[in-house]
Amino acid sequence: MTFRSRFCLRTILFGSTLIAGLVLVGAAIPARAQPPLSLSVTIGPPEIPVYDQPPIPEPGYIWTPGFWQWSPDAGYFWVPGTWVLPPEAGLLWTPPYWGWSDGVYLFHDGYWGQSVGYYGGINYGYGYGGNGYQGGRWHDGDFVYNRTVNNFGSVPVRNSYEAAVKVRNHSHLSYVGGVGGLRSTPTAGERSAEQEQHRPATSEQSRHSVAAGQTPALAASHNNGRPAIAATARPAQFEGADIKPARPAAAVQHAAPARALPVEHPATRPEPAAEPRAEARPQPQPEARPQPQPAARPQPQPEARPQPQPAARPQPQPEARPQPQPQAHPEPRAEARPNAEREHEKKPEL
Repeated sequence: MTFRSRFCLRTILFGSTLIAGLVLVGAAIPARAQPPLSLSVTIGPPEIPVYDQPPIPEPGYIWTPGFWQWSPDAGYFWVPGTWVLPPEAGLLWTPPYWGWSDGVYLFHDGYWGQSVGYYGGINYGYGYGGNGYQGGRWHDGDFVYNRTVNNFGSVPVRNSYEAAVKVRNHSHLSYVGGVGGLRSTPTAGERSAEQEQHRPATSEQSRHSVAAGQTPALAASHNNGRPAIAATARPAQFEGADIKPARPAAAVQHAAPARALPVEHPATRPEPAAEPRAEARPQPQPEARPQPQPAARPQPQPEARPQPQPAARPQPQPEARPQPQPQAHPEPRAEARPNAEREHEKKPEL
């Protein structure tokens, strides 16, 4: 083998080793980039519809709220809220949101992570009140549910607690910034969560979104912002008894009214044979009822009667009488006499 052949062989081996090392190093670095931006639209999405939460299929599922998505063919369409299994224990869902930037509305994808990041301050309901997630938490590998904002239906859920929830805003706006949008900025904790390692939406969530985009009834142009399928019990199941339609805003609340508890204890993992202990709840206090006040009656006011006015009588007007006009008399004219008479009248000369 010549020197040139040995040199070429060593160069190839060194290059291959370097490339393999870079690949391994790149694979070992966790993903800490910002959530990807997938869409930009010049028109803001409709408001978040109000709907009831369907019952949980079984313990272990986590609620993911519905949101507005966009496609060139359908425009804005509603992706129903649904229960999903997390990709692994210990992860929480950060919902997607629309935000205004440089003259367009950008769609920020949702993701799974150890902490809940920023989602625009939007009130998606059922634990997603605009900041964090108050619908449950992880404890010793099990997800423990807050009974205040989760619908268990007939499913026995042993890992649960009850705590008040805080809502960042009480509007139904679905985007932040722009004309008429929310005015919200990330907190320090939300910024920190954005730098953590993230997992994208699961395959079930992706299939759910695709099926929603292929359902004409979910397009905003068809439902005017009130989809008939606002929430489902399982992903991509748009038929059945557990389908929840959108309702008027006054008909249902996104989160149950918070009840004050005497002491909130962290949830603990119950033993398999132990029954859940009854929580101490405050005793009902008699409601203070307002004392009846005598109704204020209006004083009778004298009726205003019109004063009699003297009738206007017509004043007699003097009759117009004709003024006497002087009669025209003919002027006397001198009569012509004969010449003989004139001569007779002449006096004799002296």
